[in-house]
Amino acid sequence: MIRAGRVSLNGKIRKDPETPVSRAQNHIAVDGKIIEPQPKIYLMMNKPRGVLTTASDEKGRETVYALLSDCCRNKSSTTKKIPPWLAPVGRLDKASEGLLLLTNDSEWAARITAPQSHLEKTYHVQVGTVADEEFIQKLMRGVRTEDEDTLRAKQARLLRTGQKNCWLEIILDEGKNRQIRRMIEGIGIEVLRLIRVAIGPLQLGDLAKGEYRALTLAEKRMLDCALREKTS
Repeated sequence: MIRAGRVSLNGKIRKDPETPVSRAQNHIAVDGKIIEPQPKIYLMMNKPRGVLTTASDEKGRETVYALLSDCCRNKSSTTKKIPPWLAPVGRLDKASEGLLLLTNDSEWAARITAPQSHLEKTYHVQVGTVADEEFIQKLMRGVRTEDEDTLRAKQARLLRTGQKNCWLEIILDEGKNRQIRRMIEGIGIEVLRLIRVAIGPLQLGDLAKGEYRALTLAEKRMLDCALREKTS
């Protein structure tokens, strides 16, 4: 684009891509349109089960971006607004559901997902057994998986029980791939449902399944404060 003469610097076409630029003092335009920084967007979504956390899928399966498009539909019109560039912060696998963050602030997303942040993620997990205290302690002591990885929960507790299954609350402070499923399946127990209900101090709350909303200023500050505490 620069070599084609489509980019101007302070009103003058520049064809050298190595021309030094000060973002604070210079104005860059493409095809005569001044380039402005995009406003930062921070969203939380209640991801449903069966939806992929990816931009596209070669098999044509539904992704979280289809939900964004649906949510961007004008209530009084059939026209969809094109959502701005957004990326999921971390992942929830297809069978998992619950709290998912999306943002166009890649630096902030990297801090949220960085292993050294140790930002806690809270999950409610239904398993195909009635868990006893030994089962819960094993999750916190660590489970050796088939691929020779040791996975452990920071905290685990029983929420409620049925005749053949129960719900657990599991808190992680590391982000290994499919950690809870691999950990529980490593004990030989089936995971029936897995719902992320909190990231740090941010709670999923009563956000409807498949819906999303912007984080409030207070929620964003709360997450930033938690990040600073974890990395200080």
